[in-house]
Order: sequence, then structure tokens, then C-alpha cells
Amino acid sequence: MNNLTIVMYHYVRDLKNSRYLDIKGLDINLFKEQIEYLRKHYHIITMEEVIHSIDNQVKIPDKSVLLTFDDAYSDHYNNVFPILDKYKLQGSFFVPSKAVTEHTILDVNKIHFILASVEDKLNLVNDLKELVKFYQREYQLEDFDYYYKKLAQPSRTYRSMDTNDVIFIKQLLQVELVEELRINIIDTLFEKYIGVSESAFSRELYMDEDQLQHLLRSGQHIGNHGYNHFWWNNLNEEEMSQELDLSISFLKKLGVDMNNWTACYPYGSYDDQAIKMLKEKDCKLALTCEIGIATTNKDTRLIMPRLDTNDLPKNQNDKTNDWYSKG
Repeated sequence: MNNLTIVMYHYVRDLKNSRYLDIKGLDINLFKEQIEYLRKHYHIITMEEVIHSIDNQVKIPDKSVLLTFDDAYSDHYNNVFPILDKYKLQGSFFVPSKAVTEHTILDVNKIHFILASVEDKLNLVNDLKELVKFYQREYQLEDFDYYYKKLAQPSRTYRSMDTNDVIFIKQLLQVELVEELRINIIDTLFEKYIGVSESAFSRELYMDEDQLQHLLRSGQHIGNHGYNHFWWNNLNEEEMSQELDLSISFLKKLGVDMNNWTACYPYGSYDDQAIKMLKEKDCKLALTCEIGIATTNKDTRLIMPRLDTNDLPKNQNDKTNDWYSKG
């Protein structure tokens, strides 16, 4: 057993020339710099090497790092893959299957782009105030001020870079309201501020099956990020089983080696039931969004913590930080 640094990425794009300048992503040039930094100070290893280490309790190189990419964005194919391929490095890409197969958009992504489209977030807060009032009787909601006071405050779920208004918007639309109402409100705001059909936007935002298969053929790792991208800790046994079965079928269709299949918890959400079902279906490794250094330990293989890209230097000439000594 030894330590392993796992790095988590989401959007990686040319932010200055993006239609959505305020999207919380990593600029492609900073990604290049961070890869150079990692190549200089770490051993970038493959998912299969990690699994082999855990299965056989053999050491991986000191200062090993695993690169992981959530949500199967087209960014990853167009911007990330050419860099990984240039250096013969592997990334692990986790796919929310429904977004790819049915051309839907994850609710969390709709929220990201709504936020990126509205410069003054108070406008969104006021929209939500009106919508809570509109749906109050139908869904037996509390007054708007109750929700704002409860949710508009920092928590460990959201990094300090978010304002209280942004935290409130995310919490209300991702967690607080019942699913049906959350979907209705998100779709209302998406239509108001984005104004593009969901299918067209989805085809632009995510990779397609051909691109995912190309990654596989090129030695990249493709993993499970759920089918609907639900919060797995909110699902009952039947719902969780269906979610896994659908997403596993998608991996099989792509041609993934199911002897080494892996998962990344949507929203980082898991519970004892989710872990139990992953074990029963022979999942080899599962990633959380908890911040920390992982270990190649059989007991923790389904609750592996990660670092965000922002936790590590993004200049190839930077000195190592505290995470280097911990890893």
C-alpha cells in the first residue's frame, strides 16, 4: 500500500475565446503548464496500474499521480486528449451515459451555463424569488427568505470562490427542492438565459460515442459516472440498481474492459448502499470528490479521494506545494 495523488478536472477550454467567459473551468494553456509540472515532479500512471497495485498489493512508483476527467465534455476530446496523446499519458474519463445517448444536459451543467450567462447574480436570485412564490402553494414551499437564510452560506460542498448568492443558487437547484420542481425551474432559467435547444447544446457540450471509442482505442480509460447523474445517496435500492445497470450496459457497448471497470460518484455522492452494490458488480475502483491523497488499499478502493486541479500549481516552473509532501 502506498500513496496516490488523483487529480480531478472538469471544463478545460480556451476560456478567453469562449462564449461563456465566466464558466468555472481551467484554461487550456494552464492545463498544458500543469501537465508539464506533473511530468516534472510526479509519475503519471494509468488506471490499470492502480487497479493492479490494489489487487496484488504491489507498490506503484513514489509520487504517482492519476489524471481523471468528469462528465465526458467535448473539451476533453478536443483539448485534453491531444496533449495526453502527445506524451503517451493516460487520462480516465467518466461518462454520464444519458447525456451522450439521449442528448440531454446534466442539471448541474445547465446551472453552470446559466450562472455563466448572467453577470449580476442578483438577477438570478430575484428570478428564484418569483419562481418560489409561483410554485409555493403547489409544492407546499416555505417563504423565499427561509431558503435564502438556510442556503446562502459557505459549506464544505462549495469552494470559497463562490459568493453567497452563487452558493444559494446551486444549493437550491441541486439539493433543496424536490426533483420535479428543480427540473422545472432549471429548464425555465435555461430557456430564458441560454435560449438554445437542449439537444443541440448537448451535442456541442459532450463527447459522442465515436469519440469515446477513439479514446478507448488510444489507451485512455473510460469509466462510469452514472446514467442520469443522480445523487446516488438519494436513490432507493431499485433506483440504484437500475442506474448501475444502464450505465454498465453503456460501458459494455463502448467496448470497455469490464474486468477493470471503475466509477466516479455523481456529485461525489455515495452511501453504504452504493458501495455495497458496486462491490456486488465487481467495480474495481470508485472516486469521490473528497479532498485528500488516496492510498492503494483494498479497504478504500471504492472511496478514493481526489485533489482538484486548483489544488496543484499551474505553472511548470512552480515549486511543489504541501500536497506534494503528503503524496
